[in-house]
Order: sequence, then C-alpha cells, then structure tokens
Amino acid sequence: MTIRFGAQLWSQQTSWPAFRDAALAAEANGWDSIWTWDHLLAIFGPWEQPIFEGWSVLAALGAVTKSVRLGLMVGANTFRNPGLTAKLATTLDHVSNGRAVLGIGGAWFEREHEAFGIPDWGSGFGERLDRLDESVMLMRRLLDGERFSHTGRFYTLTDALCEPHPVQAHLPILIGGSGPRKTLRTTAMRADAWNTAGTIEEVRARVEILDQHCADVGRDRSEIELTVSFPIVIRDAIADAEAAYAATLAKNGTDNMGGVPTLLGSPAFVADGLRPYVELGFRTVIVRLPAPYDLETIDRMSEVGELLADA
Repeated sequence: MTIRFGAQLWSQQTSWPAFRDAALAAEANGWDSIWTWDHLLAIFGPWEQPIFEGWSVLAALGAVTKSVRLGLMVGANTFRNPGLTAKLATTLDHVSNGRAVLGIGGAWFEREHEAFGIPDWGSGFGERLDRLDESVMLMRRLLDGERFSHTGRFYTLTDALCEPHPVQAHLPILIGGSGPRKTLRTTAMRADAWNTAGTIEEVRARVEILDQHCADVGRDRSEIELTVSFPIVIRDAIADAEAAYAATLAKNGTDNMGGVPTLLGSPAFVADGLRPYVELGFRTVIVRLPAPYDLETIDRMSEVGELLADA
C-alpha cells in the first residue's frame, strides 16, 4: 500500500523564492503533489497580509518542477466562470506536461468578493453550491473536448470549445467540501477526487454519506480519490514540534490552522494519527504548510509513509 503526500503551501506571508524552493524540496523528497489556495486576501490572521494568486504560482511551478501534480486546494468557483477555469486548468496541464488537477469548491470568504467587486457571491451558501454543481458539469464537458452551447440557471455558453485539449486524456477534477446534501452529491456525480478534513468520526460519517450518494447515482465510489488534510509538524520531541508550530502560527498572525486535528510529534506519532483515515480508505494526505515552510517536515514525511506502508 502506497500513501501519497501532498504539500499545501500557504500562499500568504511568503515570497516567491521561498514558495518555489519549498515546492522543489517536496518534489525532491518524493511528495506526490503541490497545492495552494485560491484566495485574494489572507484567510488566517489579518486579511491585509500579503498573499499570492493561486493559478499564477501553480503555472510558475509547472515550469520548474518535473513530477508533482499541481492544483488549487481548492479553487473558488465564484471567482471565474467555468469556461475560464477550464482554460486555466488546461494551460497549466500543458505547462506542466500533464500534471494539473482542477480543484474547485463553492467559495466561502465574502470579504474578498466585497474587496474586489466579484459579483457572483449569490444569495447564500445553498445557491453557491448549486452554482458549483452546474459549473463542474460544464468544466467536465469542456475538458473532455466537447463543443457545445448551454443555457442554465447560472451560466450561458455559446458554441464553447476548450482548445487545445489538456495533455491528460482525463484531467481530474477534485472537489473540496463536506456539505452532506449538495457538495457530496456533486462529488458523487462528477468528481475524480474529494478533499475533506476533521476528526475520524466526522470524516467517517461524511464517507458514509458519500457512499449513499454514489449508490443513488450509480457511481462506484472507488473511482473517487479520497484526500484528507492536516496540519503536521515532525520533530523527534513533541515539545520541539509544538514550539515550531507556535512560531509558524505567530508568523501568520493566527492561533490555529483551521480547527482540525493537528499532528505534532515524531514520524511514529504522526503515522498513528493518520492510520484510522488510511483504514477508512484515504490514500492521499495533504499537509498544511504555512510560511516559513517547515523543511524538516517536508524532508521527513517519507518516514511516515514507510511506517504506514509497513502496517
């Protein structure tokens, strides 16, 4: 059994050289994928902190990396119409020679929409998830090479075509989010991968809901890559891991990395924390890595992978 690791490099409070070098370090240490946010304002600590735009840094990484998959964790569907998003993902796929993942979600941070006058915030979260469902359907058709027109509840496309086609015969779409009624149904119907986070009890309940949606739409859930994310800091001594974690939080002006289980300690401790999720069927672990990027954790995640593979 192989466990894949993805590095979610926070794009706030960093420089391009630091971001690039962390990605290259992850690739050199055998990580499977690199991810970053799709936010225009900082989402941890004061929103005024500096932050890079997601698709731009992924394209830059595509030109300097060789093997890692690249994607947003996850894209804000409200920022762009589905045609533009499909074109961005396709361009990244060509720049990276077939390593793009189209990560997408319903969006949640109203402040950045207000700040930049982005109009598609909608009347509430339910409407944004309906918008996401229609958008993912359209992106899948464009990425798969269809030429078509569409008039829907939210989007109108007229003789739309995505040329060139992606390098990948099937460029994967990952959906992030855990809404039981809408997000997980869209995942069951349309996604190649799914990202979630939470306690093992929370995640197990969501998997059961996803299983039911898959049964309802006639989808084999094994076709969907299950990914789960955690803040992780690896040190031989827990106290050293806690100190490194606290320093990173302080740099980003926050006291947490999202209110999800946090794994701070030795490779064995981290592997023990991940094992219940692996037993549930998760084979991809996304590690939340704020700047300044923790190169020791990047270097030592392979030890965690070996422990999980041995089990």
